[in-house]
Parts: sequence; C-alpha cells; structure tokens
Amino acid sequence: MAENDTNKKQLSLATRKAVCNRHQYLQGSWNYERMQNGGWCFAMIPAIKALYPDDKEQQAEALKRHLEFYNTHPYVSAPVIGVTLAMEEQRANGEPIDDTAIQGVKVGMMGPLAGVGDPVFWFTIRPILGALGASLAMGGSIVGPLLFFIAWNVIRLAFLWYTQEFGYKVGTSIAQDMSGGLLGKVTEGASILGMFIIGALVERWVSISFVPVVSTVQQSEGAYIDWSAIQGVAQSDGVGTAIQQALTQYDAIGSTALSPEKVTTLQANLDQLIPGLAALGVTLLCCHLLKKNVSPIVIILALFAVGIVGRVIGLL
Repeated sequence: MAENDTNKKQLSLATRKAVCNRHQYLQGSWNYERMQNGGWCFAMIPAIKALYPDDKEQQAEALKRHLEFYNTHPYVSAPVIGVTLAMEEQRANGEPIDDTAIQGVKVGMMGPLAGVGDPVFWFTIRPILGALGASLAMGGSIVGPLLFFIAWNVIRLAFLWYTQEFGYKVGTSIAQDMSGGLLGKVTEGASILGMFIIGALVERWVSISFVPVVSTVQQSEGAYIDWSAIQGVAQSDGVGTAIQQALTQYDAIGSTALSPEKVTTLQANLDQLIPGLAALGVTLLCCHLLKKNVSPIVIILALFAVGIVGRVIGLL
C-alpha cells in the first residue's frame, strides 16, 4: 500500500494485481448458501491487509462484510471488485461508507452484469475461438488447440485486469456520490444492457411448440412431389436419377411439396404472427410470479406439470 503526501491510504499497483490474480478463483469455494462469497473474500484479502495493516479487528470486520452473498458471472465480476476496492480505500481514509453501502453496490451491479457475461463469453467469444481452433486441429495442425488456449486466456486475463482497473478508477467517484449520480448511471446502464441481451435470447433459451393441426388442405396436382412417379423412375433409370428428380421438384415447388396435403399447425400460425410469442409469454409470466413472491421451486414444478399434461393431451 502506498501513501501520498496527505497520508491518505492508497492501494498500490502490486496490491491491485494480487487482487486480480486471486479473483480468477472466484468460484473456487462456490456454495449453495452464499454462492461465490468465499472466492470474493479470498480475492479481497491483499487489499484488506494493505488498508488495515496493524488493525486485526478492522481486518476481521472487513472479512466478515465480504463473506455476504455474492453471485455473478466470474469475468464481469472484475469491474464490481474494482469499485469495491475504491470504496474500501475511501472507507479506510475516513469516508462515511458503511457495510450496507458496500454490499448495496455489489448487489446492484452483480445482477445486471451477470446477464452480459454469458452471451459475450460463453455464447460468442468461446465458440468462435473453439470453432477456429477445431478447424485447424482437424487439418492436423497443433496450432489449433494452442490458438484456442492462448487466445482465450489472453482475452480473459486482459478483461479481468482492465475492467477491474476501470472499476477502481470510477469507483472513487461512486463513493463520493452515494446519492445516485454516477452509481445510478452505471447500474442503470448495466441493467438496460443485461435486460436487452436476455430479452433477445429468450426465444433461443425457451422452446415451446404447439402441435394441434389447425387445417389440412388437399393440394392440387403439380404442387407436390408425385412419389409414385418417382418410384417408377427409380425402377427404370436408377435410384440416383430418382433422387435428383425429387430434389429438383422440391426446390421448384417449395416447402409444402412433400405431401399431397398441406397441413397447418397452431405453432405455424403463431410463428407467422410473432416468432417466439409463446416463449416470451411464459418468460413474462414467470417474471410476474416472481414479483408476486411465488417460490421459484413452485414455478419450476408447475412448468414440469404443464409440459407433461400438454404432451399427454397432444397440445405440446
């Protein structure tokens, strides 16, 4: 820890690097009661020792307040810990920042940011690097797995360090304006971004398909593949020619060309109206029930029951 001319405590670069290194193991002691609190507290130890080097009681109190519930994506947690470092530094210098304020900032940021980490890292960067590495590996090149391993860790470590430093730098302003200025903008922006990404992925994560048939229309001759004629071609000219003729007809006629009857399902009508409408409706219903303090376990069991009954009666 370094001190400036006014004897104010300030976390040194080495201490912040130590915190960043420990923060990689955020999920090392994950538990069902307080999730990532053990890994978070482990990461904060170098900063706590630096800010309260001769006060064991203050160190113990700091450890206790950082053992509260915490859970978010392990990478986007970096800016949260950066802000927390700044607030702890301000508190050690006598600023009126209590345990509730620190925990409030952690909780206010971890939720919105959690919705950003999965789409960015697990669903975008990692699959792209994996596909690139796999394509090289399939060609017999050892560069493939090395590329994936090195590129992934460079991106991961760089993100952890630079976003922690960003959080640390803006965290001082947040600590000086606890009335909601910069803090409100940061958390509001993260909330909007997180909800936007989650909303865009609802149709992908939630799958609902209604199977009842709405209508069955007999198609006119020539609007579908005549399989009896194709079978005759197969017997006379060979299977290859028959397949080629069938595919040619299918390409020319369209997606309803496999059967003399055009069947329209309830799901097809819903998809023409708004794709993913049912999935969105179920998601909004679950959010509404959660706001009404309905237990998540009850909601999960209810969804299981509805799915089973819907399958038995032929609705889903």
